[in-house]
This record gives sequence, structure tokens and C-alpha cells, in this order.
Amino acid sequence: MVDVTYPIIIAAAKSWFRVGGFKIDMQGTEHVPASGGAVIACNHNSYLDFIMTGYPGEKNKRYTRFMAKKEVFDHKVGGPLMRSFKHLAVDRSNGAEAFEIAVNALKSGEVVGVYPEATISRSFLIKDIKSGAVRMAAAAGVPVVPVVHFGMHRIQTKGHARDLSRGKAVVIRVGEPYFPTGDDVPAQTAELKRRMDALLDECIAAYPEEQKPPGAWWVPASYGGSAPSLEEAERLDVEEKKLRAERKAAKAATKKA
Repeated sequence: MVDVTYPIIIAAAKSWFRVGGFKIDMQGTEHVPASGGAVIACNHNSYLDFIMTGYPGEKNKRYTRFMAKKEVFDHKVGGPLMRSFKHLAVDRSNGAEAFEIAVNALKSGEVVGVYPEATISRSFLIKDIKSGAVRMAAAAGVPVVPVVHFGMHRIQTKGHARDLSRGKAVVIRVGEPYFPTGDDVPAQTAELKRRMDALLDECIAAYPEEQKPPGAWWVPASYGGSAPSLEEAERLDVEEKKLRAERKAAKAATKKA
């Protein structure tokens, strides 16, 4: 099936980059395979990650099919749009089915985008990652390609107001393909995280000094910014989950009454 929506959205994104005065520094796009399946393992620090983590593949004439919760596909507007991109609907309550969907797509030659951290990192560092990316790649016999970006979170991320002001820098680094065998999943997952950590370090080092002043909220504390530490970010995530569960319970109780 021919992609119709993807090229249109990519063209619109590139226009936004020009109008918004984005300063994009992207390296390593040659690591995205020109053909065949691959898992793109992306960091997750904003609500707009998919734009930048799919960009390297487009440079090599590949479209990334992102895994997304099935509820998004149930939306009357979002659903048809997601299906037009050929993204993958997954049921979070059925991990085995989600895994099978991804592996089948990889075996059919698709590039599948995965966020191993699962949720947005408030610290802007790489959180502990899940093993899914490694297991999928091993099961399908394809490489994992780590893609890490830094800067998009300044536009829209968790806990901060949206900022559409012009001239923001975004740095993207694509790592070399990594071929997990599945023989030692914990060790191979740890190796993927090590590679993602190293790429993030490259991104922050390459980020323009004038756009990462001391104490900036968008810079990790360990790099001189004021973002929460990994531990503090985890505490905030736990609190958020608790509040969400309480609101859900209250809403259910109100309906029942």
C-alpha cells in the first residue's frame, strides 16, 4: 500500500522547521537501514518525539511505524490518521499480542519505532528501559538502531507550558545498528541503554552553549541545569500515577452514584 499521509505530514514538518527557525543538527542517518526491518529505539522527553525520531529514517527514504496504545486508534479523528501512517495499535493489557504485532511488522520489512523508557523522562536523562526493543529485534532477526534527540522538549513536555518561540536548537544522534541475539536479554538491554546514554551525552555536548545557560529547566541537573534528578523525577511520576488513580476512582464512584 502506498503511503499518502506520511509524505504530506513530513513536508508540513519541514515547513514548520523553516518557519520556526529550528537549528537542527542531525548525524548518523546512514545507520538507518535502506531496506529490511529495524527497531528504532528512541528516547522520550517530549510530546513531540515522534517528529524528530522519525526524521532520520525519512532522510534514508524509510518511514517509521510507531507503536501506540490502541485507545489512540479508537479516536474518531486520530484513529484514521494513525492508520494512514500505518502505525501499530497495541493493547497495553495484552503484552504478548503487542509483541507479536511488532515482530510481524519487522519481519515484513518495516522500521518500527519504540520508546523503551515507556513514559516521558522529566529529568531529560535516559530512564531505566524496558526489554521490549531488544526482544523484538532478536525475535525478528533485525537490528536495533538507537536514536536520541535533545531540544524538542523545550517546545512541549510534561510539567511545562508549551513554547512555540522561534530559533530553538534540536540535536539528533543516530547510533550504529545493534544486533541483539536474545541469549541474555538483561545484558543486551543494559547495552542498549549504555548506547542511548552515550548518544544523549553527545547531543547535550553538541547543543549550542547559548541555548543551555546554567540553571535552565530543560538541561539535566548533572549537566548544569535545574531539571529533576532521575530519583526526583521517579517520585513525581509515582505521585502523578497516584493522583490519576484517585481521580479515576472518584469518577467511577460518581457514575455509580
